[in-house]
Amino acid sequence: MIVRIATVAMLGAALSAPMMAQTSAADNYKAKCAMCHGADGSGKAAMKIEPFSAKTSDADSAAAIKNGKAGAGPVKMTGYAGKLSDAEITALVKYVKTLAK
Repeated sequence: MIVRIATVAMLGAALSAPMMAQTSAADNYKAKCAMCHGADGSGKAAMKIEPFSAKTSDADSAAAIKNGKAGAGPVKMTGYAGKLSDAEITALVKYVKTLAK
């Protein structure tokens, strides 16, 4: 019985560790996006980065986060494939939508 309880406890800890290790969308935005897109998503005119748009589809936003994007300005947006999980990218898309004007 004790072995069974210990096994269940270890399995629960192993399964919850990756969920707890994921950074929140707001934290990911602050660390990876805000420097160019602004803390509020308003963009940076000097870099020719426009504010986020509510018209951009979730799929297009996710693709830009995953693969990067060439912009109108001199800076190309970095892609985060392999650096952020699909779940983190999906959460980041939802977070960015809250900033869209």
